Amino acid sequence: MAVTVQAVPCLSDNYAWLLRDTASGTVAICDPGEAKPAIAAIEAGGGRCDIILLTHHHADHIDGVEEIRARYGAKVIGAAADAHRLPKLDQAVAPGDTVRVGEAAGQVIDSPGHTIGHIAYHFPEGHVLLCGDTLFSLGCGRLLEGTAEDMFRALSLLKALPPDTLVCCGHEYTASNARFALTVEPGNAALKARAREVEAARAAGQPTLPVTLGQELETNPFLRADSAETLGRIRTAKDNFR
Repeated sequence: MAVTVQAVPCLSDNYAWLLRDTASGTVAICDPGEAKPAIAAIEAGGGRCDIILLTHHHADHIDGVEEIRARYGAKVIGAAADAHRLPKLDQAVAPGDTVRVGEAAGQVIDSPGHTIGHIAYHFPEGHVLLCGDTLFSLGCGRLLEGTAEDMFRALSLLKALPPDTLVCCGHEYTASNARFALTVEPGNAALKARAREVEAARAAGQPTLPVTLGQELETNPFLRADSAETLGRIRTAKDNFR
């Protein structure tokens, strides 16, 4: 069994993620913040969408849900803890639960910090992590509702996944994150190489995602923070970085 994943750019810098279980042909889309590009990707892949996975309630991750649900009859899955501010859920899940995309099983992971109730999905068959706005390449989400302690615990769970895991984030923030990360670890050779790679990709109009967790562990200052206090200090600096 295997799951393939495809980035679907939407809005100004968001990504929805299109998953396909190769065994059954089942298709899911994660965090469709805009219907039109999501539907275009679904149609290009055969016109089937069975499941909509949601990581959190922000409008730029859910605004395309109802149009996609109405068009394809897709089942919507999201966090039970956030059900009051998500589109109507067909399946409400909690950390530790399993979701299925065809024959592929995904683990629901608690990942608060950016918001309370934020969850991530890990599909080991495809080495896919759908992490919403918790983990970005070379960064992490703003602490809008949670604390540095929440984010540190969430990232600790994510960094324990296999290093070949594909990190599928909610935004194309990597270039700006790279500029900040270099102020935190200016001597990090792997980070310097990643920054050059990101600059070239963006100059060519290419996405910087997905990226392997192993690469993030070498380059992302938030994953490399040794305590919640350190993470909080770095996050505050990033909030004020221009």
